[in-house]
Amino acid sequence: MGELRMSSLIDGFGRVHRDLRVSLTDRCNLRCTYCMPADFSDWIPGDHLLTTDELMLVLDVATSMGIDGVRLTGGEPLLRPDIVDVVKRIYALPHAPSISLTTNALRLTDLAQPLADAGLQRVNVSLDTLDRDRFKALTHRDRFDDVIAGIEAAKAAGLLPVKVNSVLMRGVNDDEAVALLRHALDNGWNLRFIEQMPLDAGGLWARPKMITADDILEMLSAEFTLTPVEGRGSAPAEEFYVDGGPATVGIIASVSRPFCAACDRLRLTADGQFRNCLFSAEETDVRAVVRDTSLDDAARREGIEQILHQVTRSKLPGHGINDASFIQPARPMSAIGG
Repeated sequence: MGELRMSSLIDGFGRVHRDLRVSLTDRCNLRCTYCMPADFSDWIPGDHLLTTDELMLVLDVATSMGIDGVRLTGGEPLLRPDIVDVVKRIYALPHAPSISLTTNALRLTDLAQPLADAGLQRVNVSLDTLDRDRFKALTHRDRFDDVIAGIEAAKAAGLLPVKVNSVLMRGVNDDEAVALLRHALDNGWNLRFIEQMPLDAGGLWARPKMITADDILEMLSAEFTLTPVEGRGSAPAEEFYVDGGPATVGIIASVSRPFCAACDRLRLTADGQFRNCLFSAEETDVRAVVRDTSLDDAARREGIEQILHQVTRSKLPGHGINDASFIQPARPMSAIGG
């Protein structure tokens, strides 16, 4: 389980790919303002979504090629009716990867222990505020207490460390940076701040409004002593010891401090499209191969392998957000998989 294996997924810049982000659904039970409008309804048609059997075939091939970490995402992955079975089947693959999950935590009170029993190792929870009224305004749902209960359920189930991801927005919740970190320290959360990225369905992202990594460090340094943690590797978060450690805080600065040179991630959307970058304008359809009835099992697996090699080899050196020619992806984060 999770043993280090050679990966054949190497791009033209020598980056070895071991991590696969897998979206299970584009649906969500919150409406966070930086992700989708409150009345969003442009959902992926149900018959376009990969079935669980189809997903397992793709993951079986991917893990045989060197993928050793799978993160389940959405939308909200806990809305997948068979989510526990999905985790159990991934855990049972011949080359079983480590399994993590990104969630809004609303269903974790019921699912944390079954998921842990099925083989899930840890969760990332999205939470942008500690204020109940502000949470309701940001998400259009009065579910703050459910998120906190879900985090506690994850801790009780041993899904550790519980990583809590927060997006700070200027004039919205940027006054909570210190409070969020202090609360995380007091409650055993591993907090990571994430720069807001141009992936919202409403197209509202604007660079001048963005809270950058420098802004976050300045706010936190007014109350805490932050010391960089050495050995970041391919991790998206730049980690800092807080007041000498051992507790840390992370900052994922995709926009202002790109970490593309060490990226080892590929992505699979819920409707069976491979992407080699979160911000890519191109996708490669693996669903068509999986559903091609003219192929036998061996040919189908070979087709998936070819697509994975193609997607990896065609990866660009960086996402290009800071280039004048950058165009926001047509798909929002909820459809790509966060």
